[in-house]
Amino acid sequence: MKKSNIILLVIAIVIVIICFSGFSTYNGLVDKQETATTALADVQATYQRRADLIPNLAKTVQAYAKHEKETFEAVTKARASVGQIKLDAGSLTPEKMKQFEQAQGQLSEALGKLMVVAERYPELKANENFHSLQIQLEGTENRINEARQKYNAAVQDYNQSVRRFPNVIFAGMFGFNRMEKFEASAGAEKAPELNFN
Repeated sequence: MKKSNIILLVIAIVIVIICFSGFSTYNGLVDKQETATTALADVQATYQRRADLIPNLAKTVQAYAKHEKETFEAVTKARASVGQIKLDAGSLTPEKMKQFEQAQGQLSEALGKLMVVAERYPELKANENFHSLQIQLEGTENRINEARQKYNAAVQDYNQSVRRFPNVIFAGMFGFNRMEKFEASAGAEKAPELNFN
């Protein structure tokens, strides 16, 4: 074999190896990104479940506590603001994630106030519908926590892949950017004060 043919063969082999590596890296990043975006959709679906339960819970409490108008308005307003913010994996910025978390935090706060109102009415606590809704809501809160943990784990795996060498080269070429994780809301480290007076 001529020396030029050997050089061409080596170059061709190197190109094939780089292409194969690139395809493999690209497909791996797509898989990890899809896992993370699916986990994000699961988080949103779980938050939506909570938002869907709240009107029924509020109506049940309202039937017993008609004079607690301010609390019901806060719950309705918070639920509406949650519905206006949609997370999209393609445009997931820290600011958008913060807005989403703030809206969810306001809803949680309003829901907490609603539960305090409910505590004031022993006959309400004995109501079968209220008890069922309360159990469903507690289960949903657990699902939200679990869905957020799964999302954060998927994002961590994806972000690590995007940042590792040589993936970082292909990630930059094909527009695979880091994704944002869910973080605790400001003040979440403090236990809420409950006042049953």
